[in-house]
Amino acid sequence: MTNIFTGGVTRRQLMVTTGAAAAAMTFMRPAWAADTLKVGFISPRTGPLAGFGETDGYVLEVVRKAIAGGIEIAGKKYAVEIIDQDTQSDPSRAGQLAKDLINNKGIDMMLVISTPETINPVSDACEAAGIPCLSTVMPWQAWYFGRGAKPGEPSPFKWTYHFGFGVEEFHKTYVSQWNLIQTNKKVGVMYPNDADGNAIRANLAPLLQKDGFTIVDPGAYETGTTDFSSQIALFKREGVEIINTFPIPPDFATFWRQAAQQGLHRKVKIVQVAKTGLFPSTIEALGPLGVNIASAAYWHKDFPYKSSIAGISGPELADGYEKASGKQWTQQLGATLSLFDAGFEALKKASDPKSKDAVAKSLSTLSTVTIGGKVDFTSGPVSNVSPGPIIGTQWVKAPEGSRFKFDYVLTENVTDPNVPVRAKLLPYSG
Repeated sequence: MTNIFTGGVTRRQLMVTTGAAAAAMTFMRPAWAADTLKVGFISPRTGPLAGFGETDGYVLEVVRKAIAGGIEIAGKKYAVEIIDQDTQSDPSRAGQLAKDLINNKGIDMMLVISTPETINPVSDACEAAGIPCLSTVMPWQAWYFGRGAKPGEPSPFKWTYHFGFGVEEFHKTYVSQWNLIQTNKKVGVMYPNDADGNAIRANLAPLLQKDGFTIVDPGAYETGTTDFSSQIALFKREGVEIINTFPIPPDFATFWRQAAQQGLHRKVKIVQVAKTGLFPSTIEALGPLGVNIASAAYWHKDFPYKSSIAGISGPELADGYEKASGKQWTQQLGATLSLFDAGFEALKKASDPKSKDAVAKSLSTLSTVTIGGKVDFTSGPVSNVSPGPIIGTQWVKAPEGSRFKFDYVLTENVTDPNVPVRAKLLPYSG
């Protein structure tokens, strides 16, 4: 008897045919899965930290184009699927996204970037699940000690690795930068009550004091503070000539506009802004108050290195982004690409890129050069960490006729002498 819903095929024939097809798919799936590497990528592309993720879409296009034909590892070709996710600048969401990629998407490796609010919850999820994870763009102390490691004790981490600047690099760079201009060496610090701020307060401030700088610290402030009058009054009373802060963009904008209203901006000679001072959009939002703000770069288009995965230089990456987006290049371009450079190098050097243990072992011995410079986990200050440079910079008025309002210039290079210094540090003038 035929069935009108199967075009004349009997029920038995349909079951036999379906069963054979299912068996064939069952047979084929492991072979395809074994030949495809899934890489998770998590970053903040919207919300208060969106400046860190603004260029990630372009970098993903560059990387996906470079690996479109797959990658060869130990004579075998692997297709690669990059699954990217936006944390919306929410730490809880970051952890949830990581768990989804691990439990539901079956990733082989995690890449995560930008700030403790993003990196730490993702790293914790990977450590708990036994997933190899590589991260960059936050002080390594806030990543390492902020997640429970203890000074002088063995690393508690097997699966998670981090590369990039730490407090030591900030210390060297700030001393080098600040000594370029004569000041009274009084530093008014604005360190927030978060992982970055607490790590910097505990580790950087004592080092600066040993180098003769007087730290004027009004205490940790909470993210979202709307009135900085007490801090500004203290800085004016103490006669500080250097401001150093690690805020999110809305907080610095509020603080610095209030500082200008109360006349502090006319008294300081150096305004050294980390985190918020990294990107042109946040500096442009300050208008004239953004001119001559000092910053520091974990990547700059003038870094003399090339991407190992995409084969492009810093100027090529920056120019490509500006042409594609119409926006000014940012240092996050090279930072994000360096994460893919290092991550894919670890996969290529693993004895089996589908083995979580093999990839973690490859990360632990990784020594390579990315578009951001050297990454070396064999000689870090602690296990699971590879330190990286942070270079003194400044935002200055762009020349007449420029497409953009500011130029981002290199002013010192103590943490990587291979990086060329292009400009002299100018005193801040409100």
